[in-house]
Amino acid sequence: MIILSIVLAVVGLGVGFIADKTLNKRKQGDLEAKIEKERQKATKEAEKTVSQYREEALRIAEEARRDEQVRRKELKDLENRLVMREESLDKKLDEIDKRAMKLRASEDEIEKLKDEIRNIRIKQQEKLEKVAKLNKADAAEKLMQMTERDIRNDLLGLISKLQNEAKENAEEKAALIITTAMERMSSEVTAERTITSIKLEDEEMKGRIIGKEGRNIQALQKATGVDILVDDTPGYVVLSSFDPVRREVGRQTLELLMKDGRIHPGRIEEVVEKAQKNVEKEIIRAGEDAAREAGIIGIPKGILHLLGELKYRTSYGQNVLKHSTEMAHLAGMIAEEVGANVKTTKYAALVHDLGKALTHKMEGKHHHISGEMLRKYGAPEEVALAAEQHHDDVEATSVEALIIRVVDAISASRPGARNISAENFSERMKELENIANGFKGIEKSYAISAGREVRVFVRPQQIDDLNAIRLARDIATKIESSMQYPGTIKVNVIRETRAVEFAK
Repeated sequence: MIILSIVLAVVGLGVGFIADKTLNKRKQGDLEAKIEKERQKATKEAEKTVSQYREEALRIAEEARRDEQVRRKELKDLENRLVMREESLDKKLDEIDKRAMKLRASEDEIEKLKDEIRNIRIKQQEKLEKVAKLNKADAAEKLMQMTERDIRNDLLGLISKLQNEAKENAEEKAALIITTAMERMSSEVTAERTITSIKLEDEEMKGRIIGKEGRNIQALQKATGVDILVDDTPGYVVLSSFDPVRREVGRQTLELLMKDGRIHPGRIEEVVEKAQKNVEKEIIRAGEDAAREAGIIGIPKGILHLLGELKYRTSYGQNVLKHSTEMAHLAGMIAEEVGANVKTTKYAALVHDLGKALTHKMEGKHHHISGEMLRKYGAPEEVALAAEQHHDDVEATSVEALIIRVVDAISASRPGARNISAENFSERMKELENIANGFKGIEKSYAISAGREVRVFVRPQQIDDLNAIRLARDIATKIESSMQYPGTIKVNVIRETRAVEFAK
């Protein structure tokens, strides 16, 4: 049984091995068939791709051949054009050579003709000298003398005419420029006084300001340097000082104290210090604003500080800072019209009255102080000169200085610029008429155009035309020496002769 089992097992193993080998052969055959199929498929696809690439290569080669043919044709055309142009240039060069040969021949002929003409002139000159018994130099001198004598009067008349026309045109153009600038510039005018009044809520506040035994008012006056008047005007306290900056400090101090309610010497010192800082800030801001409005940059801080102080200064009721700013605009317009340096002119106009901020501290005229301060703080020399020369006691050495003089007179003399009372105005008008009436031969005189013109009528029997001209000059000279006025005054002397007869 055991042997049988072993035999059966061996037989089973043999049958299994044979069956497994047969199965593996079958799988291997299927796999080879599948691989062959895939190989054939890939071969077909490769042949198809190669065919497509071959066709694409043929197409590209055909296009390249066509492009080459086109380029060869273009090159051939270009070569033909170059050949034609070269032939044309050769022809032109040949023509130029022929013309040059003709010109050289013509030049030779011209030179021969010149020599002949020169010889003829020499012979003519020799004959003329023999006939006239004068050489060339003597004849030229006599001819010049005759010509000069003949045209001298004509030249004098022409020169006089041109001078008169130039003068008339210059005056007309100057008037047009000034009028245009005045029309373009318009500004407000404020009249300020040398005292400041502060309104009180009640009369009891006066007692608090004065304090016990006058301690508060004494402390205020000592700290601010301002005179305080409390008894002159009901309901008001008046601050008086020649220094407008101190007066402004005093005003702000009093307003802060009255608003706070605590008024005693210790508090006064604190408030005065605070007011001084506020005023200092306002001064710097005012100077910077004025420079910005005038369009001037790069002004040194020292000059800006003095410029800001002009906010609290007045001249004949006219605020000096506003007057200076107005002048800067006017000066810039005129400088642009006449071709002067606009920046220098505006700069000098803005700072021309800088000395008025220091006239209570320094001796001398304000325009001299202006020039000194401008040089001290590093302003350009041309600006310092123009500012220093804006009054007649210093000779103007530049166009910019003359413009500053003109706009200073314009700003000061326009209606409403300065706070001149009607009484003062009437007195000035009457004084002008009295000066004119003080001369002999005057029939009547009138001050017109707000004192800008004096119209004088003379007796024609006593004053002839020549004396009328001399009289106008004498009246103008006396006005200049005896009166102070802004701008200019026109003296117009009128001599009229009437012949009247009646037909009966």
